[in-house]
Amino acid sequence: MKFKMVHENYNVFDLQKSLDFYEKALGLKEVRRKEAKDGSFIIVYIANEESDFELELTWMRDMNRRYDLGDCEFHLAFRTAEFDEAHKLHSEMGCICYENPDMGIYFIEDPDGYWLEIIPVRN
Repeated sequence: MKFKMVHENYNVFDLQKSLDFYEKALGLKEVRRKEAKDGSFIIVYIANEESDFELELTWMRDMNRRYDLGDCEFHLAFRTAEFDEAHKLHSEMGCICYENPDMGIYFIEDPDGYWLEIIPVRN
């Protein structure tokens, strides 16, 4: 059997804040959404043209606080050929939460506390 990864879900507290963050920080834009008829949830899939992988952002009407991510020992990684430009943008945004210069990587944190690894293209 073969399996293709298609998306990962992050539950978010403020959907518009998250959509704005992902578009500015990583160029991810909405590709489709699903809304519950009773308004109890909204699911938005975001992606870019670099991959067919999507990030699913789920907003739940009844959630009244940020999600508890525990020790946050997980992350989603993004590779870019414009590493220095990305680092400059993320520094300006104030979203860099951890850097490892020895490995040549850094992490940014989204509005809900999810960590996203930024990796340069390596030759």
